[in-house]
Amino acid sequence: MPVVGMAHDNPAMRAVLRRGLGRRGIRLVGCRTPAQIERVFQGELVDAVVVGAGDGPVEATLALAARYPRVPFFLAGALRPDDASLVLAYREGGVRAILVDGVDDYAAAELVWARGASRARRRALRDAPKLLRLTEPLQVRAWDEVLGRVGSATTTAQVAAALRVTREHLSREFAAGGAPNIKRVIDLARILCAADLLANPGYSAGSVACVLRFSSTSHLAGCARRIAGGNPSELPRLGLQGVLGRFLRGRTRSRL
Repeated sequence: MPVVGMAHDNPAMRAVLRRGLGRRGIRLVGCRTPAQIERVFQGELVDAVVVGAGDGPVEATLALAARYPRVPFFLAGALRPDDASLVLAYREGGVRAILVDGVDDYAAAELVWARGASRARRRALRDAPKLLRLTEPLQVRAWDEVLGRVGSATTTAQVAAALRVTREHLSREFAAGGAPNIKRVIDLARILCAADLLANPGYSAGSVACVLRFSSTSHLAGCARRIAGGNPSELPRLGLQGVLGRFLRGRTRSRL
């Protein structure tokens, strides 16, 4: 399950974010300092970060945003006109959007979800089902479910249970029409996410293995070789489209 780290002590916005994001399958994690947010990054799949204006040192927050540029940071607070220089510093430092206390509280969850890292990955992969020959409704629903579970060690049985079909039925129907088998696509989704995460300077192969629930860095490396024909260090250069392209060139079967 993706998480949103929140380092802003506004009870109303926190409650609304927790409820709204929870309905989207995203967990809100409260933090007090940039150091605590950093620890969340190293152990969870972070979809976005909400920080409070004036709740901590600007430099530490901006340094964190620079280490994870592919994860959107939101600035929240009861901002006044004389906070313009503070807001400008945050925006120039990589903060994507502003949430105003008392104004954006009830829209905050939708705003954060719509701009989150997982939504950005989905937009970048919008043509993937067609390229993977996933045309039937069950295939497309399974692909969506796999993407939503990318931060966990997903099994075919779990996807089948979520779609209310048997594992055998899902395996058979998913691979119909020349599509890859679903176990291979589960691995593909994890390596696509790994490529996106490793584009952030704050992540190492070891931390990405932990975040995506691989058993070890070696496990991640082996999966990257099977899916993309390369090591984890090559994934950021390949990017999402490069990984998908390599997979489509002869790596769609479980055994090469």
